[in-house]
Amino acid sequence: MSGKERYIGVAERRARLALRHRLAGTTRAARPEDVADSLVALHGSDPATVYLAVGARLADPAGTVPETARALYEDRTLLRMHGMRHTVFVFPTELTGVVHASTGLAVAARERASLLKNMAKAGAPDAAWLKEVEDAALAALARRGQATAAELAEDEPRLKEQFVYAAGKSYEGVHTVSTQLLRVLGVEGKVVRGRPLGSWTSNQFRWAVAPEHPQLDVVEAQSTLLQRWLTACGPATEADLKWWTGWRVTDVRRALAAIGAEPVTLDEGTGYVAAGDLAPPAGPAEPWAALLPALDPTAMGWQRRDWYLAPELRPALFDYSGNVGPTVWWNGRVVGSWAQRAGTDGEIVWRLLDREGIGREAEAAIGEAAERLRGWVGTTRVTPRFRTPVERELSA
Repeated sequence: MSGKERYIGVAERRARLALRHRLAGTTRAARPEDVADSLVALHGSDPATVYLAVGARLADPAGTVPETARALYEDRTLLRMHGMRHTVFVFPTELTGVVHASTGLAVAARERASLLKNMAKAGAPDAAWLKEVEDAALAALARRGQATAAELAEDEPRLKEQFVYAAGKSYEGVHTVSTQLLRVLGVEGKVVRGRPLGSWTSNQFRWAVAPEHPQLDVVEAQSTLLQRWLTACGPATEADLKWWTGWRVTDVRRALAAIGAEPVTLDEGTGYVAAGDLAPPAGPAEPWAALLPALDPTAMGWQRRDWYLAPELRPALFDYSGNVGPTVWWNGRVVGSWAQRAGTDGEIVWRLLDREGIGREAEAAIGEAAERLRGWVGTTRVTPRFRTPVERELSA
């Protein structure tokens, strides 16, 4: 460090988070598209997370479900697809090409090679056969518009073929061509997740052909994505950037240089903000509370989280794989967790795990956030796909 970089402390980082992630009351959004644009990406591994993350940030959450479904499945202004770290996200549609070029191409090549290698080991047909099946499946999907794997197998029966994966090993299993092929096509940006089977909380879904997107230069796409994310989440360290993108550190450093990111001093060392983003934010003017879902992009946005999440809270709030559960926020930090109580009409219950600075004003605001959430979720049962210790206790 040269000693000339501006220091950005915890209070300022929390203020930036409140404003840019649309969590403070005056910053809430009008549409789901505005939420996704502000956050760059919403975690989509659990479909309910998308709706809950949007609802927490809308000025009027009453229309969360129909409006989010409209954006995803009618207007297609949002897309649910594979992105960083081989994870499913929801992105603004205009970012499809950027995400695919910056993070998907390298992963896609590995995934297809792995599938062909596993099929060869099992004595399954070769790459030429798989390409024929792929072309037929994509053609069938284009005709149908949206379809499940089972429906596509009616049009292309070879999708039902099975092969043994990892024969003789403890994790040996029988895989269906449709399951493995559609996953690879998703990483390759050829198909995306379509409407769920059932309600908005369902983990079962249809597939759809991915919309056309420009074929971008990898380096240019990485710079574009990093600029968007740093604007939403900066300041951040190299470790944060490497973790969120899944890139090599050399890719991160090249993109930082390309966008002219400015170094700053953080409590954990050197961080970066987007060019011209050194000025402290104005606000938020009022204290704020929020109930965010499991895998919310704010709770999962950085690898180093001590500035908004006390380390001693992690065992209660995360599962064994590092997935965060539902969180209660007060003025830019995680202070507890929440859940829906089983056997009720949708009652939202919450528990404070960090009472530092928590008084009657904070508890009242958190209670109002819980009622706000219950008001639009209603009696729909929402159970996180990845359960955490405190969420299990609260929902029991």
